Amino acid sequence: MKTDRGVEGRSLAFPLLGLFGETGSLLSALKKKQRDRASSAAYAEAVAEELGDVLWYLATIARRGGLSLNAIAAHLYRKDEVWRNEDDGSLTFDALQPHLIVRTAAPILQFEDTLLELASEVGAMVAGHQNGTLVAGGDALALQLARIFRLLLKASREAGLTMEGAAIKNRHKILGRWPEMKVYPDPADANADPDEQLPRLMVIDVFEKVVSGRPFVFQRCNMLFVGDRLTDNAHEKDDYRFHDVFHYAFVAVLGWSPVVRSLLRLKRKSDASLDETEDGARAILIEEGISTWVFGQAQTLDLFRDMKEGELPIELLKQIHQFVQGYEPWENQLVLASHNIS
Repeated sequence: MKTDRGVEGRSLAFPLLGLFGETGSLLSALKKKQRDRASSAAYAEAVAEELGDVLWYLATIARRGGLSLNAIAAHLYRKDEVWRNEDDGSLTFDALQPHLIVRTAAPILQFEDTLLELASEVGAMVAGHQNGTLVAGGDALALQLARIFRLLLKASREAGLTMEGAAIKNRHKILGRWPEMKVYPDPADANADPDEQLPRLMVIDVFEKVVSGRPFVFQRCNMLFVGDRLTDNAHEKDDYRFHDVFHYAFVAVLGWSPVVRSLLRLKRKSDASLDETEDGARAILIEEGISTWVFGQAQTLDLFRDMKEGELPIELLKQIHQFVQGYEPWENQLVLASHNIS
């Protein structure tokens, strides 16, 4: 309920579109695995994520339709033939999938048929909404949701996954994207030697100066020049020569920047492992790569002009997270005040 940020009016149309789209993504993940064996390694993660997204929209449709997802699950658990609209407060995902589910490298053969059946039921729900046969609070809507929920449980089992795992993964993703309360973690070097910490207060003068008829960007701190003079390094001018402000932003927001450490000679030499990995050449290249890639993405989105908090494309954030996997900022997500998920 807290993460339902859909359109005003809380109509069924928005989550129905989402359910339709995420079911398509689930089918697409299967298609890609069949087409490209190289994608198999990431297949299970993709399926778990898509199952969680489908479940989220299913829960949202139920709630907006005046129904309880718990009552729908209880209907399946009791194997009721008619809709009783009764909750079961003790019901868990584990109770709905009581048998041992072994995670396998590939889903069993029936998985494809189950997904096609799932897509058919979702399509029928959209059609029912359009023709008025599925109305909020009605038995028809409840039973249609129950059929879809049953197929989700079946699909996850055939994929060697649990719906509980998919739900946890989905909740983690949503609260990481839209936390209830933002509590920024300590800088990565909070426990480092003070002489090797990134500055907690720093004033950098970034300015442009013409040298031999060409404009260059310089940086100066405490009357000393920092780094090299920069140009756009591109055929078409796009002002990327000012991009070091991104690295200073990484320091300010994340408490992390191998590039700034190199520029200010603040590598953690007292710890050989950190010096080699977190502050080394590879980490610097990763940070520069992120800056260049995000800048390129921003150019197609009007440099994120007028974009409000929480509106960045989630795929962009996922790509950044993948960029830094295994490095300090990978663990540097917002910490939730509830501490249920860190």
